[in-house]
Amino acid sequence: MADTTQHGVAVELSGIRKRYTDHEVLRGVDLNIEPGKLVAILGQSGTGKSVLLRQIIGLERPDAGRIVVGGVELERYLAMPPGQKPFRMAMVFQNAALLASLTVAENVSLRLREHGHQNSGEITEITRRALEQVELAGTENKLPSELSGGMRKRVAIARALAVDPELILYDEPTADLDPILTEEIGRLIGRIREARGSTQIIVTHNLPLARTLASRIAVLDQGRIAEYSTPEELGRSSNPLTREFLRAATLEMRGD
Repeated sequence: MADTTQHGVAVELSGIRKRYTDHEVLRGVDLNIEPGKLVAILGQSGTGKSVLLRQIIGLERPDAGRIVVGGVELERYLAMPPGQKPFRMAMVFQNAALLASLTVAENVSLRLREHGHQNSGEITEITRRALEQVELAGTENKLPSELSGGMRKRVAIARALAVDPELILYDEPTADLDPILTEEIGRLIGRIREARGSTQIIVTHNLPLARTLASRIAVLDQGRIAEYSTPEELGRSSNPLTREFLRAATLEMRGD
């Protein structure tokens, strides 16, 4: 088993704000994530969970605040040439974001081929291992259109794993999946935590998934972190939004 304090990186968010025209989505997010931890960010739809991930990965820039990953200011990290970056980050998008014209292997190896640090034989081997980790060995030559929704999600995870990241971000990894596939993806994310020790951040509105997987759960409400606690502590929360999530999850489990 990997040492979960060694392969992951710390993530520190201080006062993160993000506005789109007249709507301020993030209103001062503060969050500290320890290396190697799996943290779930829980919140209602449209509350800025995915927006927060885009700030952390550098797809967007916050209007205010500070982001430090692995002890490095994010702006400085993003400006570094790929070969000089001290760690790697990867994101698994909600819709998988696979390129329809590329095969599974080509999608998984895309970043490796773009950076050009490995030869073709090494890339092929890395791709094979990544697909094995998500239980998709033998699908290398298939196109995304030939895969089920759950398989496409796993290809997206394999693409993230191929770069051997110290930080993996998941944007609603079980969205649009049935309960059986949701459980499968959850188990896969848990195995990645055990095998690699990467820091993982999962955005979700699925409370049972968050409580099963996460070391800690952050509840995003009205643009701020309203609560940051262990799954056990969350069950005793007095926060109104958290209580509503707990109530809804209980009703779903009962089939009401």
